[in-house]
Amino acid sequence: MKKLLLSAVAVMAFGYAAQAQSDEMKFGVKAGANFTNFGGDVEDTDGKTGFYVGGLVDLPISGNFHVQPELMYSSEGADDLGIDYLRIPVMAKYYVMEGLSLQAGPEIAFKVSADDLIDEGTKSMDFGLGAGAAYELPMGLFFDVRYNLGLSDISDDGPFEIKNTGFQVGAGWRF
Repeated sequence: MKKLLLSAVAVMAFGYAAQAQSDEMKFGVKAGANFTNFGGDVEDTDGKTGFYVGGLVDLPISGNFHVQPELMYSSEGADDLGIDYLRIPVMAKYYVMEGLSLQAGPEIAFKVSADDLIDEGTKSMDFGLGAGAAYELPMGLFFDVRYNLGLSDISDDGPFEIKNTGFQVGAGWRF
């Protein structure tokens, strides 16, 4: 819990420091669908459809380059093996044309809850990379897609390596 609190404070401090440098910082909210599964050494599992919801800060750095820290609640897992995370991605965004951005960056996640079958056998943290694209309309409405690749083994005690993988499709509003 202390790590979670420290991470949230760090994201907010980063946002406040950037606000002092730029008047164009924008906040936003986003939500959408998760299509997740487990990768690694596990036997084939069927994917799970879940959801995510959260907020973001868009920080212009230079020209078309922005940084976008996010804080999201995300329902993930596979089949009947659900894990809910509080995810903190920090995406580097590059606008390739008006409204269209490509995004990539690291993310850390903290397990909030899990189904009884896997709760004790999975670690409380996950680390991964995300990559995707977004298109924003002039009024602030945006649509995005992202692939999240888990880099860390979330198995706490098993002989198998388990990694989170997922695809997100969603929409949001920057204001």
